[in-house]
Amino acid sequence: MPTRLNLASKPFSNRSLPWAVTALVVFFSLISLFFIVRATRRTSLEAQAIQNDINSLRQQEQTLRQQAEAVKNSLTPEQLQTLTAAHTLLDRKHFSWSQLFADLELALPGNVRVKRIAVRGVAKQGGQTVAQLELAVVAKSASTVTEMIAEMDRAGVFHADLSSQNLQRGRGESGAEYELLVTYRPRAGAAIDAAAVASIGASGNSAKGEAR
Repeated sequence: MPTRLNLASKPFSNRSLPWAVTALVVFFSLISLFFIVRATRRTSLEAQAIQNDINSLRQQEQTLRQQAEAVKNSLTPEQLQTLTAAHTLLDRKHFSWSQLFADLELALPGNVRVKRIAVRGVAKQGGQTVAQLELAVVAKSASTVTEMIAEMDRAGVFHADLSSQNLQRGRGESGAEYELLVTYRPRAGAAIDAAAVASIGASGNSAKGEAR
């Protein structure tokens, strides 16, 4: 005769298991909360230290600006003019004609000839030498010059804007002369190829002779 177990009168139960699971969940939750609080506190301290450094740098900048303004106000107009001229000469010392000719050789197509170059100004911007140029080139078609300007912009060394166009009047000359206003930013650490500089030929030598 089979044996039957009536669970209604004596139900099976394990009261310790739910409490053990609950205790483990609470334990790991407390550990996680501890690490989260510690990480949050460390991040807050680091953020406060960074903010203190920023505030200190701002105060130093403000102090230096005030000192520079005080020095500027103490100078006479003649001294200010001399200081400006000295800065201009210092900026021009960082300008390399050889690198300019080499960069032009790479930027100008073979059917475009440089007629003259004039330097309007040289300045330092963000630690980089920037020159403003007046560039006159000779080309047979306006489309060639347009494509050249677009290619200059893509390369990033020159940014050119067309200012005027004049028909060639010299004997045996064809095409037109185009005057460009050019912003020149030499590549940092660009190597100068002597062969590239020499290959610019007579147009480069003439440009240098006419540069102001």
